[in-house]
Amino acid sequence: MPWKGEKDPYRIWLSEIILQQTRVEQGTAYFQQFVTRFPTIHDLAKAPDDEVFKLWEGLGYYSRCRNLIQTARFISEQLSGVFPTTLEGLKQLKGVGGYTAAAIGSFAFELPYAVVDGNVLRVLTRVFGVAEPIDQRLGREKLDKLAQELIDISHPGLYNQAIMDFGATVCKPKQPICSDCPFAGRCIALKENKQSFYPLKSPKKASRKRWFYYLVLEHADGFYVRQRTQKDIWQDLYEFILIESEQVQSEVEIRQPSYWGLTKKEFPAIKLNVSDEMIHVLSHQRIHCRFVHQVVKSTILLEGYHWVSRNQFDQLPFPRMITRYLESKIQ
Repeated sequence: MPWKGEKDPYRIWLSEIILQQTRVEQGTAYFQQFVTRFPTIHDLAKAPDDEVFKLWEGLGYYSRCRNLIQTARFISEQLSGVFPTTLEGLKQLKGVGGYTAAAIGSFAFELPYAVVDGNVLRVLTRVFGVAEPIDQRLGREKLDKLAQELIDISHPGLYNQAIMDFGATVCKPKQPICSDCPFAGRCIALKENKQSFYPLKSPKKASRKRWFYYLVLEHADGFYVRQRTQKDIWQDLYEFILIESEQVQSEVEIRQPSYWGLTKKEFPAIKLNVSDEMIHVLSHQRIHCRFVHQVVKSTILLEGYHWVSRNQFDQLPFPRMITRYLESKIQ
């Protein structure tokens, strides 16, 4: 991990925001791209929104990117590029909660606060037999208190990194290496042979199902698009002409010009291609999607949408579901 041992609060903050809801394997490449393109927080603060979102494209949870932009500009413009050096000051930053504040504080400034990530939660629940769900308030408060009591206040950064690494390499989610564990003699989970039981989580809520039908209208080597501005998934990203349905629509139906509010003259049947259904799974949503690709010769006026050239199109940020389609269908 390129950020391990890092003392620069900008790089620590950037890595922590990227790794929220993201696997280390995926986040590493994005981190390297960001620090190459934006070496300092001033560079990030000066960048246009679309450029930052384009670099973020594919990471998901785009509210993180919006917070990243807002915080970068706040620190650059209001704090002269200097990060707060107290836990409370760090928690005032947009998108920085207790965990991220503790990570920046302990790694950059040696503040004595425990960093409690998934690896740490797994170690603590197994060793101490904490059976309360970690995604409920009482369970999380108990574990946060325990983690804070255990921290080495003289070397908080080193301690936090060590326990996280221990959870990632020894006290792993599956097949933990209990024979190498220095806590084996006192580990409740090992004594009860319940390593797989910990940590306990609440039952998952049923996912919301949504059906998205996109019209990919191509004209003069460009496309009709719009920016998603509503408070919903993928806010601030771009998309093709969309009709969302509460149920599945047949291919016969979505091939009809009337389905899209167009005439046969505007929407000729030639060169029309309908994709297979694609499924995109989010944390609490399951998106079923099909794309109808149509090449048209004449300009079409569509409220809320505008035509962009291929060069402009390539610079715009799109949701991962759309980039998956583009990678397979439009070269």
